[in-house]
Amino acid sequence: MRSGGRLTAVLTVVLAGSGALIDLRFDLFRGFAGEIKLGLAAASAVILLISWPREGRGLSVASCAAGLVSLAGTAVLRSVSGPGSEASDAFGFTEPAVLLVLLALVAWRGAPAGTVLAVPVLVAAIVLRPMAVGVQETGVVLALFLALVAMMALGAGLAGRLFAADRRRREETVRLEQRAEFARDLHDFVAHHVTGIVVQAQGARTIAAKRPELVLPALEEIERAGAQTLTSMRRMVGMLRESGEGLSRTASPDMASVRSLVGGFSLPGGVKAHFTARGGSGELPPEVAGTVHRVVMEALTNVRKHGLDCTAVEVLVDRAPDRVAVRVHDDGRRRHGTGGGFGLKGLEERVSMVGGTLRAGPGPDGGWAVEASLPVEGAP
Repeated sequence: MRSGGRLTAVLTVVLAGSGALIDLRFDLFRGFAGEIKLGLAAASAVILLISWPREGRGLSVASCAAGLVSLAGTAVLRSVSGPGSEASDAFGFTEPAVLLVLLALVAWRGAPAGTVLAVPVLVAAIVLRPMAVGVQETGVVLALFLALVAMMALGAGLAGRLFAADRRRREETVRLEQRAEFARDLHDFVAHHVTGIVVQAQGARTIAAKRPELVLPALEEIERAGAQTLTSMRRMVGMLRESGEGLSRTASPDMASVRSLVGGFSLPGGVKAHFTARGGSGELPPEVAGTVHRVVMEALTNVRKHGLDCTAVEVLVDRAPDRVAVRVHDDGRRRHGTGGGFGLKGLEERVSMVGGTLRAGPGPDGGWAVEASLPVEGAP
């Protein structure tokens, strides 16, 4: 469960538990009306527990059911209440507390169509209960107070829904930006290799009359370059069609560009990044090379923005025959509230596009580490 979900669960327990303690303290469950209130509170709590992990239509249906059960209880209390009954005979704190939680939840995570129906039912159930024994001054005051609290719960739930919608919109914007960058990468990559093929073909035609024995090797080189270009282009176009994500735009990124990136990094106080390369030195496929460059660039950017008291930054690229591992580690402390930005979110999606995995978090020896493992298919 995320931290937001844990906080909501704690607030729910505190709110419902406080209502139950107040009801027990003032003996609001006494008599026949008290038994009805106790049963309604228990039924509402059960519905809350059943609907808690859910969202969408299931949450809306459960919340609407809780509101209807509460309204039915109000009607029963109205029928059994005699002349002279007080508002306390109809009102308890436990049931409204649970209904307020359900109101906030359905406004936050309920299905739109179901929320339109569930919200007025819950509000009516919460506000009308104190007036079940008749329109009295105490009952009206309690109803107005509950109406205010219900509006606050509804506002909190709608604010959560708007925040979630804004986050989804921003994530979609990140994906669309990556798609545009990826399309530019694809254009540059194809243009570069096709230009090389055209130049080789022109050279083969030029030497065909004078040195015919060199034509065959030239054609083999053209065939090899064309096959490599088609393979990488199919993979990159496949990524673009599947999810619209790709590589950041770099000028044919390779290990030299990564070294240059690390070499140009510095922090206040003269702290430099140290680069280590292990394994083979063969050329990486363009989509993998671009992702390696992007991982290192994003990790170093995060060190500069969020790292405190850094004295060392290590960048390791470990090349294996079928995989390449990237690790960027610093020994600094992290600023509070960092770690959930859209930079790492976009980087995680970018790495997953090439079939890799990404981890960002505290290092085993302290500090912060960003680690990526990328498959290398068809590498030379």
